[in-house]
Amino acid sequence: MNYRHGFHAGNFADVLKHVVLTRILSHLNAKPAPYRIVDTHAGAGRYDLGSEEALRTHEWKDGVARIDRSPLSPAVEALLAPWRAALAGARALYGPGAYPGSPWLCRHAMRPGDRLIAAELHPPTWRKLAEAIGRDRRCKPLAIDGWTALRANVPPKERRGLVLIDPPFEEKDEFATLAAQFVAAHRKWPTGIYALWYPLKDRGGVEALIEAVSDAGIGRLLRLEIDIDRPAAAGGLSATGLIVVNPPWRLAEEAQTLLPALTERLAQGPRPRYHCEAIRPDG
Repeated sequence: MNYRHGFHAGNFADVLKHVVLTRILSHLNAKPAPYRIVDTHAGAGRYDLGSEEALRTHEWKDGVARIDRSPLSPAVEALLAPWRAALAGARALYGPGAYPGSPWLCRHAMRPGDRLIAAELHPPTWRKLAEAIGRDRRCKPLAIDGWTALRANVPPKERRGLVLIDPPFEEKDEFATLAAQFVAAHRKWPTGIYALWYPLKDRGGVEALIEAVSDAGIGRLLRLEIDIDRPAAAGGLSATGLIVVNPPWRLAEEAQTLLPALTERLAQGPRPRYHCEAIRPDG
């Protein structure tokens, strides 16, 4: 595996993924019972937007930098508050170019009794992950394949929590693998919250994923997507999405507030769009 998220850290896809992640964590924190997070493809934990990788692509300039530019509406800012607080925390510790990845965001939100399993197979990236979160006893960075980590860690003993599945999508059959691995995990832990991230390059792959999940009888899905209408000449990703399984109550309502505002702020072309759909909400 040669995926290096440092090239893409802080881009528009990260903004969507991480804002939704912090909203889910906020809902988990609303109840006193402890929870466990399994981050299957964790990456380095945190990133330096002044690094050679980040400066080669400058993707963060059309992502987190646009959100930094000025406040959005009060209703949107209220929902962004946990993500903004984590950003501020990372910058206070590591400088203004710091950008927290999903493990760092989880660590920032967790309470004393909560736990995080973060898997990363790529050795240099795992070493960065261990440096970012390994000193925290609540966190366990594992140098193993993400699918192995998923199979081994559900259901958690807490019987409450979140699985974030964010594969690199470098293999041609990645959507099929994601569907099969998720369905198998859901059979073992049907009450957990799952967040499945995907790039929106292959709409057929996304539809096949949703069909496979539906064919498995899994209900209560929330499909969230944004398309920033990036010009084809610019190359790169233009659209991204998340499927949230067993979404917390009111997450769909929050997304209806967040997605239009994020899409408008992050748009690079004249026809951006967002999609917020509850699929079999009572399934």
